[in-house]
Amino acid sequence: MTESPLNVLFLCTGNSARSIMAEAIMNRIGGGKFKAWSAGSMPKGEVHPRTLDILKRNAFRPENFRSKGWEAFSGPDAPKLDFVFTVCDNAANEVCPIWPGQPMTAHWGVPDLAAATGNEAEIALAFADTYRLLNNHITLFTSLPLASLDRLSLQRRLDDIGKPSGQPPPAH
Repeated sequence: MTESPLNVLFLCTGNSARSIMAEAIMNRIGGGKFKAWSAGSMPKGEVHPRTLDILKRNAFRPENFRSKGWEAFSGPDAPKLDFVFTVCDNAANEVCPIWPGQPMTAHWGVPDLAAATGNEAEIALAFADTYRLLNNHITLFTSLPLASLDRLSLQRRLDDIGKPSGQPPPAH
């Protein structure tokens, strides 16, 4: 007896770096329990070359990823989403579509890689740090005891994952 995987959508504005990385990581770490996609509110239409580089370095097939708009996930033929995570500040502040089925949502903001400045090594480090941060968030998420958490407790946990480290946990 196999259960269907839980569907996860990662949103960002350009869908060229952070959300693409999150999609890749979730599909690997999720181990068949999760199926991930990514999309953007204003997709760039191509995956950032540095994102492709980091995906290659982490043994992903970069040709499996593309930049796309979130409309593909809000229509009647879209997969039923269980979770929707925004991974950049712009998408968190934009008006998001109404997702069919009322999926759980949370904001896991990470730095804007398009704004990364400095020399080659510093920019490469920004991409590597973002990959590591997303990997940590997704590892925490996939280790949650989803079946034993009520919706309110799960929402708190999802929100906590996205808080910057060093912040004290909220009083519950």
